Amino acid sequence: MITRQRSAAGVCALLAALTAGIAFPTGAVADETDGRAAPKVELVLDVSGSMRTRDIDGGSRMAAAKQAFNEVLDATPQEVQLGIRTLGANYRGNDRKTGCKDTAQLYPVGPLNRTDAKAAVATLAPTGWTPIGPALQKAAADLEGGDGTRRIVLISDGEDTCQPLDPCQVAREIAARGIGLTIDTLGLVPDAKTRDQLSCIADATGGTYTDVRHKEQLSDRVDQLVHRAADPVVTPVATEGADDCAKAPVLKSGLYTDREEFGQQRWYKVDVGPGKELRASVSVADDRAVNPDYGVLLRAVTVHGREIVRGEADGTGRTDVVSTGLRYPRPASDDDNAPAESVCLQVTHSFSAAAGVKTTPGLPLELTVDVVKGPSGHHDVASFGLGRGWWLLGALVLTGFLAGLVWGWLSRWRVAVWRTN
Repeated sequence: MITRQRSAAGVCALLAALTAGIAFPTGAVADETDGRAAPKVELVLDVSGSMRTRDIDGGSRMAAAKQAFNEVLDATPQEVQLGIRTLGANYRGNDRKTGCKDTAQLYPVGPLNRTDAKAAVATLAPTGWTPIGPALQKAAADLEGGDGTRRIVLISDGEDTCQPLDPCQVAREIAARGIGLTIDTLGLVPDAKTRDQLSCIADATGGTYTDVRHKEQLSDRVDQLVHRAADPVVTPVATEGADDCAKAPVLKSGLYTDREEFGQQRWYKVDVGPGKELRASVSVADDRAVNPDYGVLLRAVTVHGREIVRGEADGTGRTDVVSTGLRYPRPASDDDNAPAESVCLQVTHSFSAAAGVKTTPGLPLELTVDVVKGPSGHHDVASFGLGRGWWLLGALVLTGFLAGLVWGWLSRWRVAVWRTN
């Protein structure tokens, strides 16, 4: 019995060693973050009169915001260019027209001087109106220029008081510009209307919304968002699809954003060389109220209109994003000078706007395109599903088979010897 256990342990060790060869790659990925443009963040703070309310851990909302800003300024990464903008901080009167212009840059976006920034924050006192829409427009202008990530962190305790300029519509217009700017919102002890408005602003640009009711929660969340701006990300490139294949823009591998009207088709073109594989995916978000039951279709067709492959997905109103994708491997060619094939990508969605909802601008669309080296043979993916690593599975099977034969032969030999003795 002891001999049998040792033999079995040896076979298991061999199998484990082979399996480890699959599980652990031999190389490491190099750090590709060097040379990135500096990320920019602007904190937009509501300094309206309601910020005097004392309902956050026994202190005022303004005191909680100041404490959070001081802690965040101390922890801001060196590579982040940070600025501060206020809304409702200067005008104390009752003239609505003047109050709705009350937004100012307290500290300019750029390399951070913590002492100066803290001194500027210390001067703030709850004052006036809540012009969220105008403040977002100015903040977007503050962050223009450069290729780094851009993020607005909006902190407010109430609804915008400057209608009919809808801050949610302002956020959609900012997203439609395709500049890769994200707006995150935080509501200080919000009511339902404030929560809905701030959530809409964040959703329009792919940001996040957070309810805040405690000082520590506010500090931690703002700090997370500032640090997130320093994380390496892929910035989408704004593009504009055409109405038909012939006029479609030619895209290379990358991430792209666009807007697609209700009932509209958008066309894009990708060149695929011999032996290459096109991988494409698309996501369409409903950044406003839409009717349930919708879908998105992504088709790859030749320039002559023949469909090559398609991907489709649908939703029932439970999600605000629907995505699909496709793959097209082009066969290799014996001709070294064979030209690339132009493949047209058609994006169609079946979203429909709810009653009374604006249909412009179109819904935000995100398209990922990747052209990679194709598989060496159909058996790689179709038969084994393991790409070029299928031979490792074969090695494991063969090893197990041989180990079984050896073990069976040893067992029969030991039994024969026992009977003889």
